[in-house]
Amino acid sequence: MTDRPNGTGDGTRVAAEGARLLWTVVLGAATALLGLALALPALAFAGRPAVSRAARRLAVFEARRLRLDPVALGLDAGRPDGRELRYLAARVPVGVLGGLVVALLVIGAGTAVALAWSWGRGLPFDGMTPTAPLLAYAFLGGLVLLFLDLCGVAGVHALERRLAARMLGSDPTEALRRRITELAESRAGVLTAVDSERRRIERDLHDGLQQRLVALSMLVGRARRGRPELLEQAHEQAQQALAELREVAWRVYPSGLDSLGLADALAGVAERSGVPVKVVVDLPVRPPTAVETASYFVVSEAVTNAAKHAGAAAVTVEVRAHDTMVVVRVRDDGVGGADPQGGGLSGLARRVAALDGRFTVTSPPGGPTTIEAELPCG
Repeated sequence: MTDRPNGTGDGTRVAAEGARLLWTVVLGAATALLGLALALPALAFAGRPAVSRAARRLAVFEARRLRLDPVALGLDAGRPDGRELRYLAARVPVGVLGGLVVALLVIGAGTAVALAWSWGRGLPFDGMTPTAPLLAYAFLGGLVLLFLDLCGVAGVHALERRLAARMLGSDPTEALRRRITELAESRAGVLTAVDSERRRIERDLHDGLQQRLVALSMLVGRARRGRPELLEQAHEQAQQALAELREVAWRVYPSGLDSLGLADALAGVAERSGVPVKVVVDLPVRPPTAVETASYFVVSEAVTNAAKHAGAAAVTVEVRAHDTMVVVRVRDDGVGGADPQGGGLSGLARRVAALDGRFTVTSPPGGPTTIEAELPCG
């Protein structure tokens, strides 16, 4: 058996969406007049930074009113380039049109209420008394006018969204050019990160594991020449060499991700850390392998930095799903001052950028340090 949609709930949602749409158009009519008041004086002061900033703020407000993303439109960064003022001037007629449509709707609703009030009490309205043909005519005419008004409201809203997207959005060719540049930079960053990780692994093998194995070989040789008491020391050296080899292998690729999953792999990072680490993983479904791997390395590097360089006493790791993103956040209570351009963090930034993600480091002097990565899954 399949569940049938709840008609009452659907009707409520439609009514709420209609009310929101009507309020958006009403607000647009008001901001159109505000934009006109800003655009006219700006003709003489268009080069003033204060005018450009005011136009940018109003354009951002308009984008949010129309449920458009200001970041996607490029309104969150860079200097205002004049498109905001051009948009505010161009949308004045559309805003006025929306105000007229809403005014007609209000007048029609007021007339309908007055008509119903008079005829319901048996009084004439504008010299007309209710008859069956007149009632049918008023009812059908009112429905037609209401339909046209509602279509007008929806049409004005759609026109406003299209105008904003066209005039505030970047040129498609320029957007494509920027995208190609971003991909080229991320590709170069991935190659740099891979080379950096290879050098790091080589350094770990040469400076750590290799020297320990040399020392182990010397201990075994001395034990064979009549120093059996050195066997216990050789055994300890062998155990430490195995632990270091296991650590290097996990740094190359955390094989436990495949069998254990991200939550258990991060629990292993917490167990091996020199500081207490609290791990919270809240993912309704398992993310793609590339996202899991990047999340693991972000947490592993951040926890290692907190233990070695930040003097942290506690670290909190959160991995949560947000829309189509996996958000990884690592926060420590250390001394702060982490350099985002440092070898480890810059490598993480390149790894995240290769997945079209965002990587931010917030580490004021004195702490705390927060490292956040947003990784797309869709």
